[in-house]
Amino acid sequence: MNELLKILNEKFGLSEATAKSVVETVLGFVKGKLPEGLQGMVDKVLAGESLDNLGGGVMDAVKGLFGGDQK
Repeated sequence: MNELLKILNEKFGLSEATAKSVVETVLGFVKGKLPEGLQGMVDKVLAGESLDNLGGGVMDAVKGLFGGDQK
């Protein structure tokens, strides 16, 4: 998340507090649109984890959201 905060600061000149508020608002919106099982994935990715490390069929679940085959 620090990387995203830095980008918001550099591109838009937002203070750290404002950038953090923007990110939290957007994350809340995005997580509210995801199924419960995938909401934690957003936090993990922002914490720097790779999607490859999340395991647990995450990619299959994401494919299912977009009409792909689930195993």
